[in-house]
Amino acid sequence: MDTTQQPVEPQLPYDVFAKACPSRGTLEHVTGRWGALTLGALYEGSLRFNELRRRVDGVSEKMLSQTLQSLERDGLVHREAQPTNPPRVDYELTPLGHEVAERLLGLIHFVEGRMDDVLAARERYDVTRGAR
Repeated sequence: MDTTQQPVEPQLPYDVFAKACPSRGTLEHVTGRWGALTLGALYEGSLRFNELRRRVDGVSEKMLSQTLQSLERDGLVHREAQPTNPPRVDYELTPLGHEVAERLLGLIHFVEGRMDDVLAARERYDVTRGAR
């Protein structure tokens, strides 16, 4: 008889698996391609819009702007506009954003470190599917 007990998960007030839960939208903002890359890039420090756009290679100006607005609304990114001519706008992570980015970077580094396995699995899959 097994007498070991599993630790009890604390009951949280939000459930991302529930359709109407507001955490689902935030998870989408954080884990979407541009959100994750933006948070990861800002983990390195404050960046101006165009610096961030260059760092997150492939993102359009419109998509980056929308992503930053979502992350700012969620309290993960702080936008600071300097009253200069031309205007200067800097983006940086909030403490919450920094914590989220740190966790995301752990996943990003894990995936990068296992890409040989992923690529081999893709090749096996393609060979198997192509043989049908």
